[in-house]
Amino acid sequence: MERDTRSPGGSTLALFSMAVVLGGGNFVAVRFSNLELAPFWGAALRFTLAGGLFAAFAARLRLPWPRGRPLGLIVVNGLLAFAISYALMYWALVRMSAGSAAVILAMVPLVTVILASAQGMERLSRRTVLGALVSLLGILSMTVGSGALAIPLTSLLAVLLAAFSISQSVIVTKKVSHHHPVMVNAVGMLTGAPLLFGLSALAGEAWILPSQARVIAAVAYLVTLGSIGLFILVLRVARAWTASATSYLFVLFPVVTMLLEAAFLGEPLTARGLLGAVIVMAGVWLGAIAPGARSSTSAPAGAGVSDRPPLPSGEPGTP
Repeated sequence: MERDTRSPGGSTLALFSMAVVLGGGNFVAVRFSNLELAPFWGAALRFTLAGGLFAAFAARLRLPWPRGRPLGLIVVNGLLAFAISYALMYWALVRMSAGSAAVILAMVPLVTVILASAQGMERLSRRTVLGALVSLLGILSMTVGSGALAIPLTSLLAVLLAAFSISQSVIVTKKVSHHHPVMVNAVGMLTGAPLLFGLSALAGEAWILPSQARVIAAVAYLVTLGSIGLFILVLRVARAWTASATSYLFVLFPVVTMLLEAAFLGEPLTARGLLGAVIVMAGVWLGAIAPGARSSTSAPAGAGVSDRPPLPSGEPGTP
C-alpha cells in the first residue's frame, strides 16, 4: 500500500512548494527562450543538455540501468513528459500568453484523477474532483475578461492535448517513482529529446545557439533549475503522494508565473489576479493537502501502487 506522508508541515509539502516555484518560473523562461530559439529546437536543446547532465550524474553514482517493464515505463514517461507535452507547449507559447496556457493546464488535476480512476490507481472521490474544479475556477477568474483567452484554435487544441499528455505522464511517473530520480530523468529526457529533434527538422527550424543574454539566461535556467531541479522534486513528491495530488502542481504554477511576469515583464498585478490566486490555493488545499483529503485519494489495495520502499534520505543524489 502507498505510504501517505502528506501533512501541512511535512517534508513532502516543502518539496511540493519548491517544485511549484521552479515550475512557475519555467513558463516565463520558455517565453524568453522563444524570442530567439524555434520552439521544438529550444525544447530539444533543453532536454538534451539536462538529460546529458543526468546521465553523467547517474554514471558518477554508478546507478543500475533499469530493465524490462520498468525501462519501458520510463521510456513511455519520457515520450509523454518530455517530448509530446513540451513540443505542444513550446509551439503553443509562440502564439499565446503564458496566462492563457496556464488556464488550460489547470485541467490537469481533474483529468489526472479521472484517468487514474479509470486505470484502477485511485478512487474517484467527490473531494478530489471538487478541489480540482475550485482550482480551475480560480485560474479562470485570474484571466477571463482580460482577453487572455482569445487564442487561435490550433493553439487551444495543442495545449488541451498537452494537458492530457501531462496527466498521463504524472500517472506513469507515480509508477516509476521508486526508482532513483537521476536515472529516471536521464532515460526519460534522452528518450524525448530525439523526437523533439525530429519534429524540429520536419518543421524546418533553424538550429542556432542563443546569443542574447536574456535568452542564454532563460535556457540556463530551463536546463538546471527548470529541468534537473524540478523533475527530481516531482519524482520525490510522486513517491509520497498520489498521482492526482501531485498533479496540483500544475494549478499552482500560474500563481508563480503571474508574480514573475509582474516582476520581469511589467505585467500589472490586479485584484482579480490576487483573488484568483487565493481561490486556486483553496482548491489545492481541499484536493491535495487537507488532512481529510488523505483518505479520499488513497488507492485501492494493490492497484497500481509500488510496494517498493522509498530510497533512504541519505542516498547520494536525493534531496
